[in-house]
Amino acid sequence: MAWEVLLWLLSFIFVIALLGFVVYQLICLSDLEFDYINPYDSTSRINRLVIPEFMIQGVLCLLFLLTGCWFMCLITAPLVYYHAQLYVRRKHLVDVTEIFNLLNAEKKYRMIKLVYYLILFFIVIYRLVSSSVIALLEGDDDAVDTGIL
Repeated sequence: MAWEVLLWLLSFIFVIALLGFVVYQLICLSDLEFDYINPYDSTSRINRLVIPEFMIQGVLCLLFLLTGCWFMCLITAPLVYYHAQLYVRRKHLVDVTEIFNLLNAEKKYRMIKLVYYLILFFIVIYRLVSSSVIALLEGDDDAVDTGIL
């Protein structure tokens, strides 16, 4: 049961990283919208985080698949597929010349991903807490059975 706590703890760290990436990208787009940053800096900062975000999302889905968490794998698989399709079609990076034309669409896309990651975050937190409590309760039963307590 300790491996399950470790799985959810690792998932928690991955989801926090994904949330951080999306929030940072939204901040860059908002700064661009209010003219606090130039388009080149904004797109380079966003594009720097795209591939690590895709990789973390893929590793998270693979982790759920390998550990037998089918429900969580089914939840994360559509976004992994969408990211793979963006990467294959070479539409995963933000173009510096088209950023102002696509600003609202990019913000909406990242807001949807933020909501998705927040839902995933709450599910992972619930599973982390429940698996930790179950592991502690089962650990106490073993201690009582051996006569330690």
